[in-house]
Amino acid sequence: MDRFVPLGKKSKKEQKKFHAKQRRTWDGFSPVTRTVPNGKAYNRKKLKADERRSSRDFGNGKSAFFIPKRGLRNR
Repeated sequence: MDRFVPLGKKSKKEQKKFHAKQRRTWDGFSPVTRTVPNGKAYNRKKLKADERRSSRDFGNGKSAFFIPKRGLRNR
């Protein structure tokens, strides 16, 4: 069984090994403080995206304002 040796009495190499084991990495996570955007604020990008999305919802990507005339093929 090993005896307890205070960290201050250990060699510098052992102290470095101990401290390296205590540290952690961020693993791809950014440590910068993040803010949540204000939902009530005016957001031009969001409005444009909503307009594009609503015109695209009509069908196969064509504008919702395009309505073909009927009976052109029968002539």
